[in-house]
Amino acid sequence: MHRLRLEHILEASRIVDPVFLHSPQFVSEPLGRQLGCELLVKVETLNPIRSFKGRGADYLVQKTLKRGQVRPMVCASAGNFGQAMAYSCRKHGLPLLVYASVHANPLKVARMRDLGAEVRLWGEDFDAAKLEAKRYCQATGAWMVEDGQEAEISEGAGSIAVELLADPRPLEVVVVPLGNGALLGGMARYLKAQNPRVQVMGAAAQGAPAMEQSWRLRTIVEHPRVNTIADGIGVRVPIPEAVQDLQGQVDEVLLVEDAAMLEAMRLAHRHLGLVLEPAGAVGLAAIWQYPALFAHKRVATVLCGGNLTEEQMKAWL
Repeated sequence: MHRLRLEHILEASRIVDPVFLHSPQFVSEPLGRQLGCELLVKVETLNPIRSFKGRGADYLVQKTLKRGQVRPMVCASAGNFGQAMAYSCRKHGLPLLVYASVHANPLKVARMRDLGAEVRLWGEDFDAAKLEAKRYCQATGAWMVEDGQEAEISEGAGSIAVELLADPRPLEVVVVPLGNGALLGGMARYLKAQNPRVQVMGAAAQGAPAMEQSWRLRTIVEHPRVNTIADGIGVRVPIPEAVQDLQGQVDEVLLVEDAAMLEAMRLAHRHLGLVLEPAGAVGLAAIWQYPALFAHKRVATVLCGGNLTEEQMKAWL
């Protein structure tokens, strides 16, 4: 039995804070013409935290409170998950401690603090910050809420697939960003259960291939460092449960160059009027980098994050 439950994904699609649900989805004709396919985009940036992460965080917090599991919560984040947890914890009157890298996006760090979280900066990258967060929890008894490890976070993210499949025309391919696996795992679980013929593809950063390699080799592959501008998917230490969630549900994982992400960000800005961060545009970038895989097909992708600093917008857009 798969640990991600279809009935939980459906429940999430009903009870998650409405501010995160029913995000816009539409066919972009000009962008589709440029990419050589019929392109359906799902825009997950038009909410208070500018990312899809609110779905999983809010579902987790709601289910936790329903079970009466109230204890101090700690998480690690490159920024978007921390914002999501901070938003939901503030809504329910719960404290939150977030660990982030000393190199974390300053806009995301400031936003986490604005939403009421205590933020501690530690280590050279996300995984180093996560290791310190785990040490803190072991020492204090706090709950380490790990994105990708907690099933409810993936199930909350899976609600995106419920909405995608409400479109009346069947999809041939769905391209989903792959970081720690919560988004791809949750969406793939629901998509394949409803339509086994749909191709589900993950899009990971070429400079952070640990999840792709772990999925392909069916064993955990860790890396000493990452080398990508896409901080939101820069994972070097995969979570075993998240890798297992992908097995039998995902047809392919594509490694995407930073240059392709930058081009996809500019295409989204030009044709959709959207500001995307590199991780948020990686699905679109995969379609641009591997056109033969998607030519003349009906393709959907999730535009999942849009937190850029002013300097990044000037440099990249």
